[in-house]
Amino acid sequence: MLIGNLGKDPETKHFEGGGMLVKFPIATSETYTNRAGEKVTQTEWHNVVITRKGLADVCERYLKKGHKIYLEGKLKTRSWTDDAGNTRYMTEVSGDNMTILTSREEASSMQERQEGGSGYTPPSTPPSPSQKEPDTNGFKIEEEDDDLPF
Repeated sequence: MLIGNLGKDPETKHFEGGGMLVKFPIATSETYTNRAGEKVTQTEWHNVVITRKGLADVCERYLKKGHKIYLEGKLKTRSWTDDAGNTRYMTEVSGDNMTILTSREEASSMQERQEGGSGYTPPSTPPSPSQKEPDTNGFKIEEEDDDLPF
């Protein structure tokens, strides 16, 4: 189980037959106070691979660099021989379950910062008298603009 932030946008590979693979790194951090009284933050990077169809679709559509996620999965180590004949190893997290912890508001402000926006969102203006809201017997109806599948 890991809670961390994406280090870059997910990379997606589509295969014949409808399969897909999504890869991205996440950073997990631990902060503590050492014996000298100084705050120390240690960051670890983890390579994540998602192959489960529905979960891979969600990752491809909604995850961006900087988003915070909760991830459950298994560690898998694979090996290969490089061009020089050396055996190389890589340990990855094979993700089975994930929850996006970044809210839509945080995600949109991250997007604005990455695109060079000011981060300022002007306040919404109240409706004019000509745009009268329907009578709801004193109850306020909030519409959700949510296209997330969960």
